[in-house]
Amino acid sequence: MDWKSSIIGFKSYLVLERSLSEHSIDAYIRDINKLWEYLHIKELLHNPNELSYEDLQAFIMYINKLGLGDRTQARIISGIKAFYKYLLIENLINDNPTELLEGPKLKRKIPDVLSFEEVNLIINGIDLSQETGHRNKAMLETLYACGLRVSELTSLRLSNFYPEVEFIKVIGKNNKERIVPISQAAIQQNLYYIEHYRQNLKIKPEFEDYLYLNRRGRSLTRVMIFTIIKNLVEKVGIKKNVSPHTFRHSFATHLVEGGADLRAVQDMLGHESITTTEIYTHLDREYLRKTILQFHPRNNTNQ
Repeated sequence: MDWKSSIIGFKSYLVLERSLSEHSIDAYIRDINKLWEYLHIKELLHNPNELSYEDLQAFIMYINKLGLGDRTQARIISGIKAFYKYLLIENLINDNPTELLEGPKLKRKIPDVLSFEEVNLIINGIDLSQETGHRNKAMLETLYACGLRVSELTSLRLSNFYPEVEFIKVIGKNNKERIVPISQAAIQQNLYYIEHYRQNLKIKPEFEDYLYLNRRGRSLTRVMIFTIIKNLVEKVGIKKNVSPHTFRHSFATHLVEGGADLRAVQDMLGHESITTTEIYTHLDREYLRKTILQFHPRNNTNQ
């Protein structure tokens, strides 16, 4: 079994069995080629079925010393594991040398979060005397009240706004629908915007059902939402890096801090996996620290 034929077979497996995109397949093949190149550099003329766990561990140490980032290392290791899984499925090897192979422990990046007071500061900074003021306030109230992605906000439909039952229907990633509760504050702002601004617009064909429209009667772009928020943040003097997604992070964080069930937050955010939502459980460490200091008996200085 040589490298060239093994890689060709692996590529066919990714296409036919895994149905991966061309981009993903290319990434897998590049990562396997890195291992092959390493063997050439070290003059180790081993075929795939001859590599041991120790050989692979030496390769991991090698790419680590090259200064590759943790995520890049983890992706390469994932590609190697997929390659050897394929060899095992095809009965080209009897033992899998990647079973114990471990990469760098990835640190999850904690997103920037606004406090409740900062959210209010931004929303209250909207100039309601301007023509688009009430529209912008309705949008930001909805963004924060429902934890929407910016694409979900710009594509929100009037026909999916149900103020009488306090819900909106959102079309998320991969066209998956979800029902999200909407606060009374956001409902009232949207009703005011619809009655006093939206119905006075000359709406272009095909945009009649979009909830949020620009002055020309068309749907808003993602860039416009970013610009509106950027200008407001500068206006009120907040120094954090704030984007539409910051409102989504803040929505989730405030729910978790308030004691909301993680599964419920997952459903409202439209996350496929609960582990994606669990990042928000790491955001209130200071509160947890103070709770331990205050209530744990070992920290009671009166004893």
